[in-house]
Amino acid sequence: MTKTQTKAQSRSQSESPAEVQAPRRVPGRKPYRVRLGSWWWALPALVLMLVVIYATTIAGGFFAFTNWSGLGPFDFVGLANFVKIFQTPELIGSLWNTLFLAFGFLILTNVFGLLFALALNRSLKSRYVLRTLIFMPVVVSPIAVSYIWKFIFDYNGPLNQAMTSVGLPKQNWLADPTLAIWCVLIVMVWQNIGFVMVVYLAGLATVPIEMEEAAALDGAGPFKRFRYVVLPQIQPSVAIATTLTLIQGLRVFDQVVALTGGGPAGATQTLALEVYQTAFTYQQFGFGAALALVLSLLILIFSVAQQYLTRDRSLKEA
Repeated sequence: MTKTQTKAQSRSQSESPAEVQAPRRVPGRKPYRVRLGSWWWALPALVLMLVVIYATTIAGGFFAFTNWSGLGPFDFVGLANFVKIFQTPELIGSLWNTLFLAFGFLILTNVFGLLFALALNRSLKSRYVLRTLIFMPVVVSPIAVSYIWKFIFDYNGPLNQAMTSVGLPKQNWLADPTLAIWCVLIVMVWQNIGFVMVVYLAGLATVPIEMEEAAALDGAGPFKRFRYVVLPQIQPSVAIATTLTLIQGLRVFDQVVALTGGGPAGATQTLALEVYQTAFTYQQFGFGAALALVLSLLILIFSVAQQYLTRDRSLKEA
């Protein structure tokens, strides 16, 4: 060992750890700062979002108070379009159909999605295969799914043939005003159960199994364990799933267009379909914009109310 190395070693041994100081931070300077140049990467997306979403929404809200036909000049009509909406019986019927499909879709999809999530959560060995099979309809286009179900609901389709094979009479599933809206609801629920199931599976994965085992040792049955142990833990998943299904139900369009086109006799006509037909088929763009604004306000009101009802109670208590 050389003399220089010996002096360096003795010096390091004589210095205590307290004497080693961390590099001082320059006063007034943040440890991390985003440079202005990095925001240019997000600028195209921000501009596209402002133009496509916000600008068009504001323009639609403006034209809702006019009689514009989509081309040429227009006149301001004030609240006349909105008064006409609530004075037209067909539009009131479309509103009730929309609410029926939205809340039926909300309830049935969440109930069946939660049941599948509970059944395929832990113990079943084939749960991964079953999860994939249940989730598969979600990735298929709603239009394609609806045309498949339209073939199934056909008067000479597989469903009626199966019914006649067991002695049951055929039904005009999509031509009966009473049955048609239930057929639309069935297709909506069938395609989206897998998505809701995945949301609830993510919530169930956060529930400690020790809590369920402790509740079982205390004598709690399956229902009580779910009510007092599992359900409070998956409250965020309940809020997410119900919000998404409510919004999707209120703006249902694809299934109605493919299955019934709003018929028979307007039995399945919805507000979203009314907006499309009024603006682009009948060239009443101002009135269609008013309908779209009413639908947007309806979605906003029900979404806020649903968020209030399904909020996390523990946060309120805190």
